[in-house]
Amino acid sequence: MADVKVGLMFANSIFPDANAADFGRAAEASGFESVWTVEHVIFPENYGSTYPYDKSGKMPARPSSKIPDPLIWLSWVGASTTTLRLGTGIVILPQRNPLVIAKELATLDHLSGGRVEFGIGVGWLREEFDALGIPWERRGARTDEYVAAMRTLWSGEMTSFDGEFVSFSNVASNPTPTNGTIPIVVGGHSRAAAERAGRLGDGFFPGKGDIAELSDIVRQTAADHGRDPEAIEITFGSPGLFGDDPKGAMEELAAAGVSRTILPSLIFLGDAYADTLAEWSEKLGLG
Repeated sequence: MADVKVGLMFANSIFPDANAADFGRAAEASGFESVWTVEHVIFPENYGSTYPYDKSGKMPARPSSKIPDPLIWLSWVGASTTTLRLGTGIVILPQRNPLVIAKELATLDHLSGGRVEFGIGVGWLREEFDALGIPWERRGARTDEYVAAMRTLWSGEMTSFDGEFVSFSNVASNPTPTNGTIPIVVGGHSRAAAERAGRLGDGFFPGKGDIAELSDIVRQTAADHGRDPEAIEITFGSPGLFGDDPKGAMEELAAAGVSRTILPSLIFLGDAYADTLAEWSEKLGLG
C-alpha cells in the first residue's frame, strides 16, 4: 500500500461548533493524519472578485455561514487529540501581522507538541483586503517577506529583521516552535504559487491543476535556489478516491510524488461522522 497520508480539508467550516473536538478525536482514531481549516475574516456582500475553485466564481457559502478563526479552532481540536496534525488550508498571510501570527502559531505548536502545519496563500478576495485596510497590490512580495520574518523570529532568543514591509531589532518571541520551526505549506494552483513553494515552502497544496506540471515547477524552482526538491511535501486531492478503486488512486498519487492527499470534510457531515470516518479509513487502508 502506498505510503500517502490523508488529511481532511475545510473541517472548521463543516464542524464549526463544539463538536469539532469530537470530530477530531474520531478522525485521529480512524487513522487520518491531519485536519485543515479554511479562512475568511469577513464575508463581503456582492463581491466582484472571482472565486477560483467553482465554475460560478462564487464561494459555496452564505454570509451567515460559520467560518471560525483557523488557529482558535485548531487549538480546540488540538487540545482533544494527541497525534492529529493541525493544518491551516490556508491562512491569508498578507492580511496578518507577521509578529502576532508567528507568536500564535508557535504557541499552538508548543502546546500541541509540534503538530502545526502552516498553510498560506496570498488571497483572491480583494474586497476582504479593502475591508481590513490591507493593500491588495504586492501581496505576493508581502507574503514572501512575512515568511522570512516569521522564520527569523522562530530561530532564536534575540532576532532582528529589516525589510520593506516589516522591521524589528533585537526582539525575542517565546515560546518557539517545538522543532525549531513550523512547516510552511504554500497553497494555490498558479505558476507563481508553485514557484513560491519551490523558493521558500516546506510543502505545496494546490487546490486544482495538473499536479505533474505543478510539481515539476516546484522541484525545478527548489533546485534553482539550492534547495532539496524532494524535501517539499506535495498535498493534492484526487477524484479517483471516490471511484471503484480508492486504494489504487492512492498508489497513483504516490507514484506522482504526492505525500498527502485530502478529503473534503463535507462528506462526513451529519451525526454519523465517526462511522463514516471509519468506513473511509477502511476504503483507503489507513487502519
